[in-house]
Amino acid sequence: MGLAVVLFALVNVGCAVKKIAVNKLGNAIASGGTTYASDDDPELVREAVPFSLKLMESLLEESPRHRGLLLAASKGFTEYAYAFVLEDADEIESRDLAEATRLRGRARRLDLRARDYGLRGLEVRHPGFSKALRENPGEAVRRINSAKEVPWLYWTAASWGEAISLSKDNPDLIAEQPMVEALIDRAYKLDPDFEAGAIDSLLITYEPSRQGAKGDPLARSREHFARAVALSHGQLAGPYVSLAETVSVQKQDRAEFQSLLNRALAVNPNDKPEWRLENLVMQRRARWLLARADELFVE
Repeated sequence: MGLAVVLFALVNVGCAVKKIAVNKLGNAIASGGTTYASDDDPELVREAVPFSLKLMESLLEESPRHRGLLLAASKGFTEYAYAFVLEDADEIESRDLAEATRLRGRARRLDLRARDYGLRGLEVRHPGFSKALRENPGEAVRRINSAKEVPWLYWTAASWGEAISLSKDNPDLIAEQPMVEALIDRAYKLDPDFEAGAIDSLLITYEPSRQGAKGDPLARSREHFARAVALSHGQLAGPYVSLAETVSVQKQDRAEFQSLLNRALAVNPNDKPEWRLENLVMQRRARWLLARADELFVE
């Protein structure tokens, strides 16, 4: 009996030590830094990120309520899906529709995985949140009152919204749009300046699809564009690309389209090393859009 007790104690100690080690590693990974964000080689990052994402998932198997890891996974899968899967799909569509369709399906699955990690992170701090969000989105998000929760709100909304945009053939997923709106609007209310205008940048593209809002959606997109540029001091290419794609194309304003994309290309990625990778990715998209101008505008 004494030996069994000793063995049981040793097993418990071993499990505790393992959990401490996992959590310490998780903390280190979740804290991130700018290793990827400041890289000047998007292709190198493309090849490296899947390993990091799978490592996060392995650690989450051991520590499923680690909020930092849940946030890092939500953000990581969202960014990877947009920058390296969806972009490929858009660029290859004119040459290989079947492959573009396959890639968009993959991007949607990655986005939904990101959404689920974000929801899990919110659930840790706010038990019952996911269920409440589906029942009454507006009421559910009002339970969240701290700006510290904005990263989870933002990345959950960003991934979910992107998945919906890739799911025109899935009415059940499209019906979840009010949940996305509730999350992003709450994030904006709690911290409108989050990450140098990240929420405004997202809303540039989102406003035209907002349900039941009054006024001109393209005017709202322009307002968010102005804020995003001001908050980033014009050093992020993303807002220019988003407005060109969302508003200039819809208004068939080719001159504005070209001007905005040229302004995106004029951003120097080295001026803000922590935004270097993001700017390189968005400048790649700007070049692709400029090359498609004849397809996008009827003259």
